[in-house]
Amino acid sequence: MRLVLIVFILFASSAFADELPPRISVTGEGQVAATPDMAELTIGVTHEARRADVALGAVADGVAGLFSVLDAAGIDPKDRRTASVSLQPRWDRASSTAVPRITGYVASNRVTIRVRDLDMLGGLITDTVGDGANMLSGLAFVVADPAPLEREARRLAVLEAMEKAALYADTAGVALGDVIAIADAGAVLPGAGPMMAEMALRSDAMPVAEGEVTISASVSMIYAIGN
Repeated sequence: MRLVLIVFILFASSAFADELPPRISVTGEGQVAATPDMAELTIGVTHEARRADVALGAVADGVAGLFSVLDAAGIDPKDRRTASVSLQPRWDRASSTAVPRITGYVASNRVTIRVRDLDMLGGLITDTVGDGANMLSGLAFVVADPAPLEREARRLAVLEAMEKAALYADTAGVALGDVIAIADAGAVLPGAGPMMAEMALRSDAMPVAEGEVTISASVSMIYAIGN
């Protein structure tokens, strides 16, 4: 009975495959480069002390100074978000035979800031580090409104897929039929690209370069092969 069932399944699969119309499957990719108009800066404060409350207190003072700089720079409260707060014991494991003991505590607080005026970015980094912050863990350049760029990248992806399908059909000597299916693989917005452009900065500010960001989109299309 099992052998008969396997033979039937194989026959049914083969028959189903024979019923599928001839088709051409292609993929297309589209890319759009743009100059970023916003930065996301992750900056924070970390301190170590023998007592946990002392470490946390030092971090709190540092973050208060950081917020004062952001207030003076006109950074809207909605553009600042606490990314993480942590308190970790510092262990002494100097000897493999001795029992590990806590010798202190390390506290930290990281804040992610959206900077909408890129001309002030370098100065903001310098000011925040000079008045409380002592940890810089991330800087990304982004486009505040990527939707129009995503649409253009998707349009270019479809055009490339259509061009591929026409090329394959022409080379194979068959007629290109109607579109059977279209699948969107989404859009990707990576970080700053290698093309750098100097920003207008204060003389004492941290030099940074915004470069370009590239939004990519991918699409899969299936065409029928015409008669």
